[in-house]
Amino acid sequence: MHGLTVLEVIRIGPVIPVLAIDELARAVPLASALVAGGVRVLEVTLRTPVALAAIRTIAREVPEAIVGAGTLIRPEDFIEARDAGARFGVSPGLTPALIEAARESRLPLLPGVMTPSEVIAARLAGWREMKLFPARQAGGVGMLQALAGPFPDVTFCPTGGITAATAPEFLALPNVACVGGSWLAPKTALVAGDWQRVTALARQASGLGPR
Repeated sequence: MHGLTVLEVIRIGPVIPVLAIDELARAVPLASALVAGGVRVLEVTLRTPVALAAIRTIAREVPEAIVGAGTLIRPEDFIEARDAGARFGVSPGLTPALIEAARESRLPLLPGVMTPSEVIAARLAGWREMKLFPARQAGGVGMLQALAGPFPDVTFCPTGGITAATAPEFLALPNVACVGGSWLAPKTALVAGDWQRVTALARQASGLGPR
């Protein structure tokens, strides 16, 4: 299996859905519905008890999906996510312990940053692709425009508070490859098993771009 780089992952589509899966039985239908709508890169957050099992199941049963693990906040998360079948990881921040864990696990990581100092730290550690998080609270489009000056070689995936309506503003920026968003898998659709709605939202997201 080809090992994707973080840059390759974030350039596949304009939106990476951020998924919190509470029921393991929903994992495959959800992933299949997103892939059917043209969204192949999925971030399953490690915020629920079944998250690792969901990653393992999606990796095995939905081969068209490129599944990653989100909310990596402990060094052991990296090995567990990799062994479950995650092809990339996403963290809300970056610490020396997480840097070491990323290197040891060799799991491609999209680290979270919020300030210029954090961008510098991540850049010095070898990263050029980062997640601005939480994007809206961190300053949104204006913050990304400001960061482009001192960091012209850094590419961002802003995540946090972004919607289908605001995504095009972010995607129009030259230093943004994609955005992360939870709106592709609304709780009401998951509970109802309304996979057609998820596919429709994914298809809409696949067509997003600068307005």
